[in-house]
Amino acid sequence: MTKTNLYIDLNVLQTVPSSNINRDDTGAPKTALYGGVTRARVSSQSWKNAMRSAFKDEHVAGTRTKSAASLLATALQAHDTALDEDSALSKTAEIFKAAGIKLDKNNETGALLLISQGQINKLAEYAINNPELDKKEIKKVLKGDQSLDLALFGRMVADNPELNVEAASQVAHAVSTHEVVPEYDYYTALDDMQADDSTGAAMLGTIDFNSATLYRYANVNVWELIANLNEHDAIEGVKAFIKQFLLSMPTGKQNAFANKTLPSYVMVTLRTDTPVNLVSAFEEPVTSHDGYVAPSIQRLEDEYQSTSDFVEKPTANFVLSKTASQVGEQVTNLDDLVEKVAAALTKAVQDENTND
Repeated sequence: MTKTNLYIDLNVLQTVPSSNINRDDTGAPKTALYGGVTRARVSSQSWKNAMRSAFKDEHVAGTRTKSAASLLATALQAHDTALDEDSALSKTAEIFKAAGIKLDKNNETGALLLISQGQINKLAEYAINNPELDKKEIKKVLKGDQSLDLALFGRMVADNPELNVEAASQVAHAVSTHEVVPEYDYYTALDDMQADDSTGAAMLGTIDFNSATLYRYANVNVWELIANLNEHDAIEGVKAFIKQFLLSMPTGKQNAFANKTLPSYVMVTLRTDTPVNLVSAFEEPVTSHDGYVAPSIQRLEDEYQSTSDFVEKPTANFVLSKTASQVGEQVTNLDDLVEKVAAALTKAVQDENTND
């Protein structure tokens, strides 16, 4: 029996002061043309990288590297202390060949490979206990024991697509709700040892920056995440995903601007039909002389209500905001938000399992 869809939408408004958290190839903040005007933009890749860094601190992240063979060789030696380095590397080459992943002369993969520590350990354990390698068993190991970031963001293995992992989440590029005008900071630096009778700067330059109220969006396909992990770990993973999506921030030029802020508004929606990105609320750029947050909140909630003409009524909708919400159940803090989402998610999964 086909399960009912189950998605989580995260809609966030976050104001960021003068900053350059995500640069293009010229060193300027990334931008996008939307609604006929230039918007500030922060790429999804940069924000996911910030989230992965936070997951590492919580020990739920894998390793994305070309040196996965080196990690496996180290694990092999840990499981069998009689193995010398050359033997471990030779065994590693056999394992990767059986997995259909090519290694170059430096024992590196051709592209970055996201692999969990659990997969590394299971591969080493399997190889030590099974001198004759079975390709199907190796594939099984490389599809199991997924780390949270692997389960959420997926993995593509060009050498062997059978090892691909379908991402359970999607993260949109953040864009400003309004038009932005690029600005430039002209700076100089003096030499501390400069003679008293000397003048002028020892160094000068410019830094591009802008400031913006960003609309940020992400979603999670709950059943896909459960398939990648299990029910318990998936629900805990959703909690971690929400927390770090709200608290993390790319670190570009952070020392120069100290731009770390927190969201002004958060809406988390559980849907059983389709995820909905509400960026269309800002296709017409917000204009204001009194700040962008308040009118952006109003625009976002109006857009949420207008979607009822197209999609089913959500299972639940929670809002964390200092202003009263017209569309969702108000929560008091981040912990309250995470626990309420987890409770609603648990009930939805249990109800679906009961119906099966």
